[in-house]
Amino acid sequence: MSAAPAEQAIRRGLPRSALLVSSALMAIGVVAFGVGLWTDQATAWRAFHVNYLYFGGLAQSGVVLASIFVIVGATWPGPVRHITAGLSAWVPITLVLAAIGFFGRHHIYPWIDEPLPWKAAWLNQGRMFATDLAVLAVLALLSCAFLKASVRPALHGAAENATGFTRRMIERWTAGWRGEEEERAASAARLRVLAPIICLTYAFGYSVIAFDQVMSLSPIWYSNLFGAFYAWGAFLTCVSVTALLAAAHRKYPGLEGEITKDRLHDLGKMVFAFSVFWMYLFFSQYLVIWYGNLPEETLFFQARLGTEFLQSTWYWEGWWQRLGEPHVKVTLLAWICVWVIPFGLLLGQKPKRTWWFLGGVAVISAFGFWLERNVLVWPSWAPEDTFAFLGWIQIGVALGFLGAFSLTYLVFTRVFPSLAVPRRG
Repeated sequence: MSAAPAEQAIRRGLPRSALLVSSALMAIGVVAFGVGLWTDQATAWRAFHVNYLYFGGLAQSGVVLASIFVIVGATWPGPVRHITAGLSAWVPITLVLAAIGFFGRHHIYPWIDEPLPWKAAWLNQGRMFATDLAVLAVLALLSCAFLKASVRPALHGAAENATGFTRRMIERWTAGWRGEEEERAASAARLRVLAPIICLTYAFGYSVIAFDQVMSLSPIWYSNLFGAFYAWGAFLTCVSVTALLAAAHRKYPGLEGEITKDRLHDLGKMVFAFSVFWMYLFFSQYLVIWYGNLPEETLFFQARLGTEFLQSTWYWEGWWQRLGEPHVKVTLLAWICVWVIPFGLLLGQKPKRTWWFLGGVAVISAFGFWLERNVLVWPSWAPEDTFAFLGWIQIGVALGFLGAFSLTYLVFTRVFPSLAVPRRG
């Protein structure tokens, strides 16, 4: 494997338009959540929960994807690895949000007020919050260590143009500087140790998160494959967002000529292939439950896909009426966005190499996974209300999360800075 080119991190100001939009979205979210707590606490906390899950999984998968690049020795991503790693700046915030979610537990987890005696050893407040917070804390520490090791070689000298907290952080991350060549070698060695640990912790840890934060909302239902399905959905969301950000950074100062058609093509192949694997996990889970036809397993799918997809109703007559059952059309829309559209539109080479086309598909895929996270949780709370996830409180909270996530990414990659670009001249 050839040595990676020397890189430098250049501190840049926040783009004014992005700053204004992100700040406005954050303000909308704060107002929506605050008013929701005043007028409809259940809706406010449930909207908080689903967006905490969506953006938390997206952020954590950023460092997982960067870790995979390290494990396989990939050199093709170039600066794309810093673009995707920057998503994980939100990871520590996920830990804080998980702790805040404790205060809305009675509106989120139905088994708290109506406990199941035969599952009490697993479904109890103490076990769940201790386990989940521990998982998120370990992942936050590992993610911060990975980010520090990844960006440290490019940060030397960046403190000269920084002030205040940013300057102190850069100085802390570059303390004991030993020279560029030695630092790059040490960084590569640390990353090779951290990367597999992060991937394994993510695989096991986010399976537990899936069981506790999503599966437990329908406490009778269970599926051993659900943890992998949930974690992979978050990972594919990250791949889609990375493709979108790469296309958006093609003219970023210092990255001119770096976001090539070949790199876009590789990202497009990842979106295409991983969406197929996501569908494989979905069908593997569905098929076993379908032919088993056990009520405690099928109820989860029936609440989302309706009776059309149960064993006893696979016949043509009346299929359209069954598609009108609660949540079915939203579930199928999410499925179309996540798999049908990426699979159909990214089959050829040219679509993957065209920045605006790949970016458009990536937006659809990322939105599809936001729908999918809503489909996973809202039918457990409102089984008869297809559009319970829509409303001014729910949309306002979602926009607030989007604004906060975007602003965190911009500050970390541009102001901190962590978006290293190839050193020229």
